Amino acid sequence: MPGRTREHDGPGIDSTAAGVLRVSPTLVIPLSELEWHTVPAGGPGGQHANRSSTRVEVRFDVTRSAAVGPIQRSRLLERFGPVVRATAGERRSQSQNRQVALERLAERLAGALRRPPPRISTAPTPDARERRLAEKHRRAQRKQQRRAPDVDD
Repeated sequence: MPGRTREHDGPGIDSTAAGVLRVSPTLVIPLSELEWHTVPAGGPGGQHANRSSTRVEVRFDVTRSAAVGPIQRSRLLERFGPVVRATAGERRSQSQNRQVALERLAERLAGALRRPPPRISTAPTPDARERRLAEKHRRAQRKQQRRAPDVDD
């Protein structure tokens, strides 16, 4: 609808509150906690590629962040270590690469914080049950054949 803002439904830069990176509903990182590095992008491009630093790397220090809770911090440290990095160099402008790098960082962080659903164990199938019992029977027969013969006179 025109005039209405769409609610944010995924990781990325939150358009309603400038200056933050919304990773999940429970994790919002201020952009001031991110560290930026730019270098010239590799590959073809002639003078523009050689003279402009368009490749962007964004770093997020998990250990020093005030935005991350203790459980989130332990998950991120377990998965990535103390620093999480994301890079982008495909676009021609540094600002576009900054945007792509931020989105990649948010996706990596959100993926690491997502907990896999618990496994629900299922009952063995009738065929599996039958195979298990048949193997037990074969093992028992093999052991019985190893015994010394009974001496009944």
